Amino acid sequence: MMMLMPDGVSLRTFVLGGALSRVSDRTGAGVLHPAPATLVPVYQRQAPGTTWTTLPPAQDNALVFLLRNAVNTAHATWAGTFASRYRRNRPQPWRRAGALAVARALGRLSASPNGIARLSRLHEAAAARLPDVEWYRDLFRRTRPGLVFCAKQLSLRTVPPVLAARSLGIPTATFIFSWDNLTAKGHVPAPFDHYLVWSEHMRLELLHYYPAVPPASVHVVGSPQFDPYAREDLLWSREEFFRRIRADAQRPLICYSGGDAGTCPEDPEHVRILLDLVRRGAIRGNPQVVLRPMPVDDTGRYEAVRREYPELIVLRPAWVHRGPSWEEVMPLPQDVRLLANLVHHSTLNINVASTMTLDFALKDRPVVNIAFDVASPPPHGRPLWHHYYQYDHYRPVVELGAARIARSPDELAEHVNAYLDDPALDREGRRRLTAMQLRGPLGRASERVADVLARISA
Repeated sequence: MMMLMPDGVSLRTFVLGGALSRVSDRTGAGVLHPAPATLVPVYQRQAPGTTWTTLPPAQDNALVFLLRNAVNTAHATWAGTFASRYRRNRPQPWRRAGALAVARALGRLSASPNGIARLSRLHEAAAARLPDVEWYRDLFRRTRPGLVFCAKQLSLRTVPPVLAARSLGIPTATFIFSWDNLTAKGHVPAPFDHYLVWSEHMRLELLHYYPAVPPASVHVVGSPQFDPYAREDLLWSREEFFRRIRADAQRPLICYSGGDAGTCPEDPEHVRILLDLVRRGAIRGNPQVVLRPMPVDDTGRYEAVRREYPELIVLRPAWVHRGPSWEEVMPLPQDVRLLANLVHHSTLNINVASTMTLDFALKDRPVVNIAFDVASPPPHGRPLWHHYYQYDHYRPVVELGAARIARSPDELAEHVNAYLDDPALDREGRRRLTAMQLRGPLGRASERVADVLARISA
């Protein structure tokens, strides 16, 4: 089997989460990856016997770019999700503004299942002429994989290997990488034979937004990224974890999970407000605040806050930075343990509509979502509450009462105090959310992924 892992976060999910090891044990596996040579031995130790091949540079041309964006526009217009409407109306990057204008016009004229299918066939025909396709065809002829599996369905790097595999009669599969991908992240760019999804809820979403996909080709497996939360062997004692992060084990610990600078530009200001509330006593109990930035964030934007509030604990993810994109940041194995302990030992979590809401809910840790802006006008052109909290994938968090939404600094203090007083508040909402979003039991997703891929490749 050949497994394409186009960026650091897919390596984290499938290599460090344990799925690659299980796949390799069943069928043998080769990995196509963007990691530097120095890290390949680190990852190989997670799955001995796997072979690793560096991905070629991604290539594109004007026609492929135009058709890909036309398909995206057609799909977004037809699907009509909250996020797709917002994305469709964003200003166009000036470098390709003309091509994008043409693509959007063509897409709007093709906004139906049949129109999307026609544009997709044109896109695939144009992409099949890219030099990358022949490179993959040659690789697959030499390695003869029983299946080509793409660990992240949205990467443009999936298109050439999938087209090459299809031309050789090799089945293909992909993993729908996150709970927002089907409603907020655009059209799946490659024609896969099989789809692995997190839950029955996600399976129904996929069949709704991709009506041509046969139901039998969609497999509910969960997500390997959450498997480590079921591993008791990863956990340190509370005293040991607090010693490692230089915190006081006798005091509550509030974890602020940051986003990237583009998605959550006001994270530093929200952290500053949180620290001020603690320092003034508006948040009771003398809690400590630990910031875990997103792995792709180099943390420089928090420096002013750290100088003003030296009591802030910054727990940087154990990732290697080579640049600002997800293809240039690579996870280290110790980050799995670090995150598992952070979630386990934190009293509660604060974030801006993040997937980390699920991480903490899985361990029954309360979550407060920030839904107020600091700047005026707000960075996204509309208030946070009317932006992220209306996205289709995140509305169940609000509707199920799985997290409390702070629409002002005063509400932030109110909700944090309520959870510090009683961490069991909203437990049923958290349980219902995780049951909806992830197939259980926790800790078995890697095994289910390996089982499904082995059956497909047999």
